Formats: sequence, structure tokens, C-alpha cells
Amino acid sequence: MEPPPASHNSATILLIFPVRDMQATQPPAPQSMLLETLPNPKVPDGICPRRARQQIDFLLLAIEALELGGSEAFLNDVKELGLQDIIQNRVTLWRLRATNSLRRNSQRRPLSLLEAKALVIIICHRARRLTVLTRQLLMVYDQLLEKHLSPSHHLRLSSYLERFRAHFRSRMNPKRAGVIAYSTNESLDELALMLLSQLLFCTGTAGTQRLWSSLFDGDVE
Repeated sequence: MEPPPASHNSATILLIFPVRDMQATQPPAPQSMLLETLPNPKVPDGICPRRARQQIDFLLLAIEALELGGSEAFLNDVKELGLQDIIQNRVTLWRLRATNSLRRNSQRRPLSLLEAKALVIIICHRARRLTVLTRQLLMVYDQLLEKHLSPSHHLRLSSYLERFRAHFRSRMNPKRAGVIAYSTNESLDELALMLLSQLLFCTGTAGTQRLWSSLFDGDVE
């Protein structure tokens, strides 16, 4: 191969002659490093509180409503983030989410802080991939409010809200008081929009740490 012309800058030279081990200098963050960025709150027995479990599951539900194939994307994220030791497969992921006591088939098993951290890392990782869409939907909603129009006037926003309502009603126990509070379309739409704001909240710098801390507001002395 002939050497590049002298007019090429150093960046071009690097593109033409890549350093073989350049990727080795920037490895993906090991699982332990990702988890260690989140502190352990002082909660009884090191168990994730009920409200935090519900919030984690709701955020995952919102992501599933945002993108088709969201459940499959979670499993891909587990591999990409190196969290297989905590979330081995689809069944494990379902069991962790089913610690949300509002679910139809809720699990009585506790959700450890380590397991909760893994789910939060996945939420923030996927939320970053959806930042543009999330911001657009929230902007559209504000514009509709200014014009006194309902979300049904925007196809993408309406589709998100419709899917969220369907997911929520098919998976949550309608006999639980916490679910009865969302018995109307309006109350579920309000929840879905609030979750959109929270997903956007955790996309910025230190977003994972901010979301993690917010889950324990009022549960930690």
C-alpha cells in the first residue's frame, strides 16, 4: 500500500493505518464496574423496597411500549452489559420483574439490591438508545396541550399510550389497590407520560446514578 499524501492529517492517517489493539485500550465496562457506580442504600436486609420494585417494572413497561421487541432488546442488553451472572435468561428476567407486587402473577421472592442495580443499568442503557424518540414525544405532548388537543391527534404518541395501557392492563392485577388507581385511560396516560419524563431524566450524565437514588427517596433515612 502506498503511503498517504502529505496533505492528509493525522486523523486520516489513523483511519488508513488503524492500530490493531486500539479497541483493546477501550474495553467495555466490566460488570463489577457498572454495578459499583451505584451505592448501596441503607434499606432493611439489603432488599429493594416495594415502591422501587414497582417503579423499575413500570419503567421497563414504558420501554416495551416505546419500541417493538423491547423484551428481546432487554436480553440483548444483558449480554452487551455483561450482566449474565445476574440475569441468566428470559425466565430470570420475568421473575425479577414479577417481584412487583402489583403484577397478576407476582413473585413473593425479594428483589436484592444487586438485581435491582442490574435492571436499572438496563433501563438507562436502553433509555439512551431511545433519547431522541422520548424527547420528541414529550415535545409533541406539550405542543398538543398548548393547542388544547388530545394525544390522539399524534399517531406516534397515541400508539405509545395505547400500547402502554394494553401492557399495563394485561400484566397488572386489577384487584390490587395500586392498580385500581389507574382504572381509567386518562390515569394510565398520565402514568405513561410521567414514565417518559423519567426515562429522559436518566439519559444524561450520571443518569443511572440519579435514577437509582430517586428510587429510594423516602425509604432511606
